[in-house]
Amino acid sequence: MKDPVIKGLYAVTDEHLMPDRLLDKTAQAIRGGATIVQYRNKSSDRQQRIHEARALLSLCRQLHVPLIINDDVMLAKSEGADGVHLGKHDESIRQARAELGEQAIIGVSCYNDLQCAITAQEMGADYVAFGSFFPSPTKPDAVTAPLELLQQAKNTLDIPVVAIGGITPHNATTLIGAGADAVAVIRGLFGHANTGFMAREYARLFDRRQYRVASKQY
Repeated sequence: MKDPVIKGLYAVTDEHLMPDRLLDKTAQAIRGGATIVQYRNKSSDRQQRIHEARALLSLCRQLHVPLIINDDVMLAKSEGADGVHLGKHDESIRQARAELGEQAIIGVSCYNDLQCAITAQEMGADYVAFGSFFPSPTKPDAVTAPLELLQQAKNTLDIPVVAIGGITPHNATTLIGAGADAVAVIRGLFGHANTGFMAREYARLFDRRQYRVASKQY
């Protein structure tokens, strides 16, 4: 799968969920409107990660959304996932592309660094992510990204821009208005008792025509 529309709700899984809950809540997120799923698990238990990635990929295939693997190029390759999301200390984009092929979706975290995003695009990234825009329970010590960074990125880049970090249905509107093509959410989805309901709350924000991308005047 290549060149999906990176737009709307980008669901990032919660590594604290038990496997059965992980699948159930991911299915709820997708049916509620998530357009892409990222499997995120920092555990050192390789077998657990293989098992969960395999199960999630089967689910995502059934529901016709791409599955991205966080940080682990070789897991993405071995399980046939749709791509990988790279962080600051992960393998380079070129290495990932060499392993996964031209059809793979490669995303890169650029935190609050526009130059990182420009370089990532030049090296062949399919999308970039900025954040944290708001305090995040997942990464409480994350660097803070200013809202105007989204406007700068949309004026500069030709690839989709994803916003992440403490995003709720209430504060997401400012990010969408500033130019975010997608919002990546962990706890706001998987930490809620009704993940499907929350997914719909996020997804409907992208259907509101009044939240237009900011004009390129920054």
